[in-house]
Amino acid sequence: MWSSSRRVLQDLLSQISVRSFSLTPAQNTVVVERWWQVPLSKVGSPPRLHPRRHRIYKLVEDTKHSPNEKMELILTQTVPKLGGRGDTVFVKKSVGRNKLLAQGLAVYPSPENKKVFAEELRLLREGKLEERTQTRTGQLTVEFLKHSKLKINKMPSDEFQLTKEVVCRQFLKKLGVVVPPQVLSLPIEPIKNVGEYWCEVTVNGIDTVRVPVSLLPYEDPSASYQRQLKIQRQQQAAKDTSEAAEEECVVNAVSDAAVEAEDAKASSLSHKSEAPASAGAAASEETQQTRQDTTAPPSETSKKD
Repeated sequence: MWSSSRRVLQDLLSQISVRSFSLTPAQNTVVVERWWQVPLSKVGSPPRLHPRRHRIYKLVEDTKHSPNEKMELILTQTVPKLGGRGDTVFVKKSVGRNKLLAQGLAVYPSPENKKVFAEELRLLREGKLEERTQTRTGQLTVEFLKHSKLKINKMPSDEFQLTKEVVCRQFLKKLGVVVPPQVLSLPIEPIKNVGEYWCEVTVNGIDTVRVPVSLLPYEDPSASYQRQLKIQRQQQAAKDTSEAAEEECVVNAVSDAAVEAEDAKASSLSHKSEAPASAGAAASEETQQTRQDTTAPPSETSKKD
């Protein structure tokens, strides 16, 4: 009886149970091959396997330790640090599935999607001026150039001239903006004298921005470095003095608090000493009163009696 009931429990426990996906371990693919090749068999007959030799395998590939491949996507909107609309990017699968695809920021690079974005890019480059629209990156560039000013120091050589190539290099060095020479226009070319000028930059062939340009006289780098070093030393000295003043204030506050604590302690001790003294005086007065009562002469009434 006990053996049959135990067998029933084992059968119930051995049944396949439904497990949730969260409890299912990650499954990886392992590629192996036999160390010893199996000889060919006759047509229609099973292969002749050796009982021990043909059970030895060697590892070919393990997907658990293989590098994770990145996902290819096409952006539908401008994403910081990735790119703009229509750009093809390669990101981690977790980022692509959980952020870009889930929020509608990208689509899969299917042939249809590639064709749509290629046609959109062609219209952006070859379409009519009134039909073309500025990209998000172009809009950010335009806004940045509107609030920018380019300062160029003149070189000590007498043959120095401010040309388009020099301005483009200064744009990249000072503002970090790549400006091709064909989209840049100067009012006067070349510029030789120190003064205030301007240049126009055309972004994507749509918007033109006028950027102020200042041609400053030559400044010795060593002198400017010494001036910056002097300013830094002054700032450091001011910082040190402020820190010293703060430390002094803290020390004074701590000392004042200690003095107040000592005064409070002394006053509490004086109050405690005064209380026993008053009690002792009251006790002495009571004893004197009792002594007087005991040593007093007999009353007149007792004499009459």
